[in-house]
Amino acid sequence: MRMANRPTGRLALFLVLALTLSAVTGCAVGRHAVPEITGLPETFNSTGEVDLSEQWWMGFDDPALNAVIEEGLAGSPDLAVWWDRLNHAEALARKAGATWWPSVSVDGSASRSGQWGDDIPEGYANSYSVSGVASYEIDLWGRVRSTRHAAVFDEHSSREDARAAVLSLSARIAATWYEIAEARSQILVLRKQVEANEQTLEIITLRFRGGLVGAADVLWQEQLLESSRGSLALAESRLEVLRNQLAVLVGRAPQAHVVDEEAALIALPPLPDAGVPSELLQRRPDLRAAELDVAAASARLGVAVADRFPRVSITASVSSSSITTTDLFTSWLSNLVGNLMMPIIDGGARKAEAERQEALVDEAFHRYRQTVLTSLQEVENALTRESYQSSYLASVSAQLVLANEVLERNRDAYRGGQVNYLVVLTALISHQSLERQQLSAHRELIGHRIELCRALGGGWSTRSPANGPAGSTGRTQS
Repeated sequence: MRMANRPTGRLALFLVLALTLSAVTGCAVGRHAVPEITGLPETFNSTGEVDLSEQWWMGFDDPALNAVIEEGLAGSPDLAVWWDRLNHAEALARKAGATWWPSVSVDGSASRSGQWGDDIPEGYANSYSVSGVASYEIDLWGRVRSTRHAAVFDEHSSREDARAAVLSLSARIAATWYEIAEARSQILVLRKQVEANEQTLEIITLRFRGGLVGAADVLWQEQLLESSRGSLALAESRLEVLRNQLAVLVGRAPQAHVVDEEAALIALPPLPDAGVPSELLQRRPDLRAAELDVAAASARLGVAVADRFPRVSITASVSSSSITTTDLFTSWLSNLVGNLMMPIIDGGARKAEAERQEALVDEAFHRYRQTVLTSLQEVENALTRESYQSSYLASVSAQLVLANEVLERNRDAYRGGQVNYLVVLTALISHQSLERQQLSAHRELIGHRIELCRALGGGWSTRSPANGPAGSTGRTQS
């Protein structure tokens, strides 16, 4: 029994010594630390005072919108692709982490041979054998460790990419939802305008028949009526296209429209607090992903540099054989081999690979820096656009009030014969145009707020879709 345990104990001792040696001597040569982004402004040009909700759309207080976004986050195939990529990255990280541990394998065999014939007595011989092999690379230069770090950084980057996809999808769904709300409102306004223009045409036609007005007045009103009908047709077409777009965003077929009767343009909540630019680096998932990409590239640089140095690995094996199973584990043959692989001449291939990886690190950092600058621009643009759009909407609303007053006065003057119908027509066209313009301005204001929430990085989910494709695990990510 002592003989059976002796090689196992030696093998265990070898593994412990190898792991200890690797931990003591291993030193990664990659520069995993990401350089700091400098030159950021201290504040944004404007900001609010309300904290941005983690799920930013909840701050809109629109239950219908909440339901549509939740459906999209659960059923969008486009979003499911990002969760699949995360699962792929997690598997690669686990695979890379496995190289940190020794590789151990066991092999066993059993055979039976015999002979027989007319002049040969029958006889059989049994043979049994078992062997175990353990190998381990001593990570003197951090090659194995850097490989593992690169895979882990890639995994974390994929998780941030998935969160960024959630943020982007929710913003696209919300923008489409309020475009549908505007289209529905435009259709209602245009139908009222068509009806009002038809009634006005009837009145002018009667006055023409009575000889009170000229034919030009009738023709002008007919042209305005046809223009309203054409605009109505375009608005109805736009609504159908937007419905198809929303259906696909939430994971439905284009014909399976989302119920949008409750879609309406809302009054915006107070402006969210934009914080300071430096906080944006930790809040936006796409910025964190870009930073992790730099760290992953740096780790791969460490792999390339370490590959230029010698590799040391140890292989230990034990084996035993016997003609009976009872004696199989009574005697062992052990073997311990140290391997050294050192590149001598490779035509500069390893040096070129290290230089290539160093260039990729610089490229990843510059891409990260550009992403940071673009994100700051997006926040500033969204804040600026919302501020000016609010002023524009107030101006359009004031113009609409004035246009209504001008229209009523010109109508009264026209009835009294003081002005011709062209003056009334001009006022009517302006009034009807401002009615539609007000709806568009309101929707654009909401759109700028959606873009601001997206630019600030508020709101994402770490849950993978519950209803994945066939064979999907549907497990929850953390």
